[in-house]
Amino acid sequence: MYQFSSRLKSFSFALMVLGILGIGYGFWSAPKTDEDVEAILKEQEAHHGGAHHDTHSEATHSDSSHEEHTNAEAHSSHEASTHKVESADTVSHEVAHVAVDSAAHSAHDSTVVAIAPVVTNSKSDIYVSKFHKEIVDHEAEHKEHVAHVKHQLQNKPWSALYVACIFFMLIAVGALAFYAIQWVAQAGWSPMLFRVMEGITAYVLPGSIIFFILLALAGFHFNHMFTWMADGVTDPNSPNYDHIIAGKSGFLNVPFFLIRAAIFLIGWNLFRYVSRKNSIKLDETKDMSFFKKNYNAAAMFLVFFIISESMMSWDWIMSVDPHWYSTLFGWYVFASFFVSGITMITLTTIYLKNKGLIPEVNKSHLHDLAKFMFGISVFWTYLWFSQFMLMWYSNIPEEVTYFVTRIENYNLPFFGMVVMNFVFPLLILMNADFKRLQWVVVMAGIVILAGHYVDFFNMIMPATVGDQWFIGVSEISSVLFFAGLFIFVVFTALTKAPLASEGNPYIEESKHFHY
Repeated sequence: MYQFSSRLKSFSFALMVLGILGIGYGFWSAPKTDEDVEAILKEQEAHHGGAHHDTHSEATHSDSSHEEHTNAEAHSSHEASTHKVESADTVSHEVAHVAVDSAAHSAHDSTVVAIAPVVTNSKSDIYVSKFHKEIVDHEAEHKEHVAHVKHQLQNKPWSALYVACIFFMLIAVGALAFYAIQWVAQAGWSPMLFRVMEGITAYVLPGSIIFFILLALAGFHFNHMFTWMADGVTDPNSPNYDHIIAGKSGFLNVPFFLIRAAIFLIGWNLFRYVSRKNSIKLDETKDMSFFKKNYNAAAMFLVFFIISESMMSWDWIMSVDPHWYSTLFGWYVFASFFVSGITMITLTTIYLKNKGLIPEVNKSHLHDLAKFMFGISVFWTYLWFSQFMLMWYSNIPEEVTYFVTRIENYNLPFFGMVVMNFVFPLLILMNADFKRLQWVVVMAGIVILAGHYVDFFNMIMPATVGDQWFIGVSEISSVLFFAGLFIFVVFTALTKAPLASEGNPYIEESKHFHY
């Protein structure tokens, strides 16, 4: 039986305490008033030489340049008014056109432009006069910009907490899916690792509870991470109306959203509970009926999982960008947390083996785990490139905007994660001998886990905080808290049963497995 060492337990508690303090500081330091945001913007402009907010430059251009623009328009209007066009027919026509479409640009755009070319008739001659009127309320526009930035900065601690929470929960879910696959495949190499997998999947329950609370808080408007939850976006009479989101309101509405989340989380936890219970009973009784029950439960779970996993990726990740969609996004998210789950199984196995607790685990087991890490990393890259290349090539605005935002504002993490999640594993784990070296696999595993955290960061942060991102106290503290909780829950679960599943009919094959 494994004994949770006091040193590791103290380490997990220290991480949680530091994490809680940092999370609290992140919420406390978030701007509360417009004046706080004004000070932050001034500091950013001073730091970046006044060029940090290019998208806001029109709202802050000088009055002299605006006057020059007006004078130029007046001059062109005068020339147009003196232009005479001959015609054989008598024409009487008046056109009024207002070139303002606030919904096409932004609900916060306060710039009003009116262009009214008027054509009048005088016998057989047509005189064309052109009037251009531009009214720009810079003060109102600036206030709207400040309010928008305030929402982004207030979202930052929430988003950091959300990214870390979903990342660690899905690591456990990825391990759970891998565990179910081993049962359905009746694999002979992996039963020696079943207790490790069961220990990691123990985190699904506490992780699910915390995550559902975060979803509920978003639904009750404690934050603005999900823009489709905002008031008035589905009401045609509201200034916040969004016809695209309104078209999706049958699916994207808070009650149905939370009901779906509850179904997914309960289903995953139910399989984890049943499979763990049957596995323990199989060890205690050697009754093969429990093996068959786990086989059937795993088969049913995988059917449920493939559906729920796709839908949860739409709900919990893709819907933060409600105007964007990808038909393979569910597979992309799955590849990300699946390889993370396998990597966590590998790192935990190496730790326990170095403690002398699972001596039957040999280099062949490690080699197979490393092969999965390598293979799923390549699979993730295939999905990433397929999604990126096809959308970029088609250049459809509602699709390619997703990548434009990330390349322009998240250039380093966006391309950095490709290096961490593909280039590094490819170069390190392609060699068969390296797959058998513990220190190489540990190094690769740490980089893969960090890289896929950055992947989730890239998926969520651009939609919730825009360009107001940086890796700060909130992000680091959130990772520390959930890492500490993860360690505590996983290693506590490992103390509940022997580390070798002796009742499994394939356990001897697993003990003597050689690649």
